Amino acid sequence: MLSSYINENLIRLNVLAKDWEDAIRKAGSALLENNKITESYIDAMVESKREFGPYIVITKHVALPHARPEMGAKELAIGITTLKNPIEFGNKANDPVKYVFCLSAKDGESHIQAMSELAELLEEEKFYSILDNAKEPSEIMDYIRENEK
Repeated sequence: MLSSYINENLIRLNVLAKDWEDAIRKAGSALLENNKITESYIDAMVESKREFGPYIVITKHVALPHARPEMGAKELAIGITTLKNPIEFGNKANDPVKYVFCLSAKDGESHIQAMSELAELLEEEKFYSILDNAKEPSEIMDYIRENEK
């Protein structure tokens, strides 16, 4: 269940970021502060974007930064960050990014189910409306939990 990998402490709303790197670092900070990753994992997410380009922009307005488990992932978790001002990540088809979903996975398999459930959410227009209008992280969690039923 997606709600076992995401909680209110991993959700940040209306974050101000100056560029894609700042957006990744600020989104990753929720995972770092909640002991899901190490600082080196955030550096690895940034380096991955630098090295491989904007492949992390997986659909319109959505980035999914992640890194290899051995770079500092402590447990399976997904952080959700909404950006106050959309940011260009360099993906012409899907920029600008408004939503950053940071993924931490301890191995190459455990996150597959979570990604499948997240992909289903990302197909729902109502989910984006919730992300855009939420005043509190609990509103997003309520929607995720309701969807699991």
